[in-house]
Amino acid sequence: MRDLATGFGYLMKGQRWVARHGRWWGIGMLPALITLVGYAAALVALFFWTDDVIAWATPFADDWSSPWLAVFRGSLAILFAAACLFLAIITFTAVTLLVGQPFYESLSEAVDRSEDGHAPESGLPLWRELWIGLREAIALVVRVTLWSVLFFALGFIPVIGQTAIPALAFCVTGFFLAEELTSIALLRRGVLLKERRRMLRGRRLLTLGFGVPLALFFLLPLVAVVLMPGAVAGATLLVRDLTGEAAASDGGAAGHPADMVAGDPPPPPLG
Repeated sequence: MRDLATGFGYLMKGQRWVARHGRWWGIGMLPALITLVGYAAALVALFFWTDDVIAWATPFADDWSSPWLAVFRGSLAILFAAACLFLAIITFTAVTLLVGQPFYESLSEAVDRSEDGHAPESGLPLWRELWIGLREAIALVVRVTLWSVLFFALGFIPVIGQTAIPALAFCVTGFFLAEELTSIALLRRGVLLKERRRMLRGRRLLTLGFGVPLALFFLLPLVAVVLMPGAVAGATLLVRDLTGEAAASDGGAAGHPADMVAGDPPPPPLG
């Protein structure tokens, strides 16, 4: 259980880090804001057509008597909206990281330097990192879509579908968010998707302690924009724990206070 509190602590430390370094926080919100505008438009359109989609998908219920038709399609509409929201929360982070990849990578490097004066580098050209990010984002969307379909189906189970399943969905969402956000710092360390999943599963409570509260915060769109830079910073601190770098830097932390950024690079243009 201690790992749960530690994971949440990294989320809060990340927010404090960007609050102390305001320029990173201010610019870091721009990719999230750009992504939010696109997602908001898509979700409004989708929810506007939800009743039509449900009616199209359930023609066999057209002749049902009232109130069973309304109850059945109303329940499906709620589940459909919840599945779309689940998908949006996960993919929002992936798309935001792609839009702001050069900046968020520099932010992650700055956090590393603030801890021990050193920032690991992948040695890959930018186009290669972008390609890896895009490929992993597509793989994530496929996995999230499958989970969305599963949760949609499980939502029909009486009682459990309205209690345990939403709680499980938030846990899965939190894990995916942590997986996405740690990708920046871990890719710089040469850790790709398969190994990243293994590392996060090995510290599951730590991962959920970081990701689940973030999933709850991300239910509020503007909150997601504000928290995104700090989430990247916190994920970098979490990665340092996963790799053992945090313990090593604690042993030689003198001269490297956490609120100083050695060689802090300027934020690059947004991509």
